[in-house]
Amino acid sequence: MSQYTSAAKKQMEKSIDSLVYNFTRVRTGRANAHVLDGIKVDYYGQPTPITQLAGVKVPEASMLVIEPWDKGILRDIEKAIELSDLGITPSNDGASIRLPFPRPTEERRKELVKECGRYAEDAKVGIRNARRDANNKAEKDEELSEDEVSREKKAIQKLTDDYVAKVDELLKNKTAEVMEI
Repeated sequence: MSQYTSAAKKQMEKSIDSLVYNFTRVRTGRANAHVLDGIKVDYYGQPTPITQLAGVKVPEASMLVIEPWDKGILRDIEKAIELSDLGITPSNDGASIRLPFPRPTEERRKELVKECGRYAEDAKVGIRNARRDANNKAEKDEELSEDEVSREKKAIQKLTDDYVAKVDELLKNKTAEVMEI
């Protein structure tokens, strides 16, 4: 693998990683602890992720339970979840917080599929940008002959096709998960 294809591969890998991260944040009817990743709680003056302050359990498919190690922060965690854009109302029982994940309606599931499609398209754009950058670098390399540049472009295009296929497969799987009742 040449320097151009390996550089393109690194960039394309980042696009896939970003897509996978974005897909974990899409809220389906299943409980997923990753929805809490972006929520920070003010803990002794420091914004701290919930996962560093509490144990997060999934006792059933549609329920998350957050059990803070310091019970005094329970109310702060609840407030941070309420202020987030999660759209779930937390239930505080004095020892833990329960987050029920209601099943999305048919209309909401279709919106979620569209959102996933946008994430997938963003990933494809990132992959195409990596291809363009690698092709430009190969063309500007004066040490490469025209045939070598052509071979590099073919290798980069093959890599691009493989990564676009990965994005399509990830989107297909996420769509099936979202549309599952």
